[in-house]
Amino acid sequence: MNTKLVHVAVAILYRNGKYLMQLRDNIPTIVYPGFWAFFGGHIEPDEPPEIAVKRELKEEIGYVPPVLHHFRNYEDPNVVRHVFHGQLTVELKDLVLGEGWDMGLLTVADIQRGNCYSEIAGEVRPLGDRHQRILLDFVESQIGIIQNQ
Repeated sequence: MNTKLVHVAVAILYRNGKYLMQLRDNIPTIVYPGFWAFFGGHIEPDEPPEIAVKRELKEEIGYVPPVLHHFRNYEDPNVVRHVFHGQLTVELKDLVLGEGWDMGLLTVADIQRGNCYSEIAGEVRPLGDRHQRILLDFVESQIGIIQNQ
C-alpha cells in the first residue's frame, strides 16, 4: 500500500433494497461532520483491507455480515477507499451503534437526492458526496441482483 495515502475500508450493507448508513457525529474537526456516511475506518499498518472492514464493523455496530465481497477501490488525492459490500442479515434494532450520531436504512431515492431525515438529529442531514457517488455506482452495478435476493 502507498504509505503517503490514507487507506480506509468501508462497507455497503444492504437489506430489502435499502442501505445502512451512519450519521457521523456533528463534530467540526472530523471528516464529514453530521453527514450520512459508510461504516468503516482506517486500515492499520500491515492490516489487509478485508480484515480492517470486519474489525471496524464489529467496533461500530457490533455486527459483521456472514459474507463480505470487495466492490472496488476509490482513490482520491489523499485517501484510498477499499469498498466492500454484504447483506445486513439482522434487524436494525439488533445493531449496537458504537460510533456516530445515528444510523439508518437509506432508500435509493434518499441516495439519489443526497440526504435523509434522522430522528435523532431531528432534521434532514446530507449524504457525503463521495459516499453518494460510491453508492450510486454500486446500485447501478447491482440492478436486479440485490432486489431479487
